[in-house]
Amino acid sequence: MPDERRACAIADGCGGPVPAASPLPLCELHLALAAEASADVHGETDLLPAPCRRCGSPLGARFRSGWICAVCDWRHGEVVDGELPAPRLDIVYYLGFRDRVKIGTTVNPRQRFAAIRHDQVLAFERGDRMREHLRHAQFADERLERSEWFVRSSALDAHIDTLRGDVNPWTRYAQWQSAALAVGYIG
Repeated sequence: MPDERRACAIADGCGGPVPAASPLPLCELHLALAAEASADVHGETDLLPAPCRRCGSPLGARFRSGWICAVCDWRHGEVVDGELPAPRLDIVYYLGFRDRVKIGTTVNPRQRFAAIRHDQVLAFERGDRMREHLRHAQFADERLERSEWFVRSSALDAHIDTLRGDVNPWTRYAQWQSAALAVGYIG
């Protein structure tokens, strides 16, 4: 098999050699420039200099302008004003217990969940009692009598999977809290 050397695909005629393991047809210089440009836009994930003051996470994204917490998006170093009231975040929650799902609403999930028997927190979505009632109507066929408990079904599981995506529900909740604090949102 002949040795096929690839040349850099940059249009300015660079023509430099492309490393064999390169994921893109770029020379080392242009790969480094692309990585730097990507880091400017998306940040570089790394350990924060100190845990996030908002959620306690040690992970962050480093930008030229500073650090952002990777969990709750709080700007590293900004002080959380303890005298301000916590923002009100109404959420609809989905708790799993055996083959059932509870769909309810709360503004304080940790406190609320302490009073409910469950195996796992399945998902959260922003919303108040109106959203909760909408979900109860949407999954009425799975509802157990007149309770907030539902039999697991493919439709309900698909809805929960859509809400959750690839994000842990508690991580998503921390992000919502951080965003609400950052803009001074209450209500």
